[in-house]
Amino acid sequence: MLSQIPVNLEKIKKEDLDKEILRAGIIAELDAVNLYEQMATMADSAAIKKILLDVAKEEKTHVGEFQALLLKEDGEQSEELVKGGEEVKEKTKS
Repeated sequence: MLSQIPVNLEKIKKEDLDKEILRAGIIAELDAVNLYEQMATMADSAAIKKILLDVAKEEKTHVGEFQALLLKEDGEQSEELVKGGEEVKEKTKS
């Protein structure tokens, strides 16, 4: 992971703390998704692969939960997410 979690909370403005907590949660869940999917690729056992991929899917749900909360807390993040989607549509023509 490239980010430092937990961050130095003393450096974060009080009004930004909840947003930083949510972003840290998203990062942690995405790291877990990557780990479980990589381990599933390496596992020989079909049962282990199945469980690892199921757990990875649950972590993706957690990402969605944290993201939904972040978008409620951070209007700028919400706006930029929409802009990002529009850029992808424009650049991929889909």
